[in-house]
Amino acid sequence: MANTTISNAVAAYANAAKALTGSVAGDNGAAAAAGETFGDLLKKAATDSVKTGAESEKQSLMATAGKANVTDVVTAVSAAEVTLQAVTAVRDKAVAAYQEILRMPI
Repeated sequence: MANTTISNAVAAYANAAKALTGSVAGDNGAAAAAGETFGDLLKKAATDSVKTGAESEKQSLMATAGKANVTDVVTAVSAAEVTLQAVTAVRDKAVAAYQEILRMPI
């Protein structure tokens, strides 16, 4: 069971890397040419998440001052909610992967 889960995780990572770089995951030359690592991708996603939250707060403050359209506020808050759900899902998957690694026999 654990071997199947690990195989599925490796296949999913390979597919994600292939989609990002346009090559197979083992092709280091194409990944290096792209110049973006997995860490860079996570950093960019975190930065974008913070920007989405900040925009939501800005729209909410403008709404309380009567300077924002309600549609813009609802859209910004919904985007922040979806972003938070995505960040939470990624965190949960990372914790689950870490726990799976800890359960692996050495």
